[in-house]
Amino acid sequence: MPGYNETFELSVEDMDLIETALRQTKADLSARTLTDPVQHDKTADALPEADETLRRIHDLLGRLHNQKVFYRPRRGAYIGG
Repeated sequence: MPGYNETFELSVEDMDLIETALRQTKADLSARTLTDPVQHDKTADALPEADETLRRIHDLLGRLHNQKVFYRPRRGAYIGG
């Protein structure tokens, strides 16, 4: 049985596209969840499918963010923002 490919060759633009698509999907699911007339019991052990998907997208976006390397200039004043 073949194994998983652990090496990916993605450009910065590819990663930006993936992140943008995840953010859009998260926004769409959030809006649909908020406008859903059926109120789900949040104390139940089983989460609705949309809530679980939102949680997984949020987690993935966090992991993508944590892998970014932010550079600061070696010389001169750093102006953030």
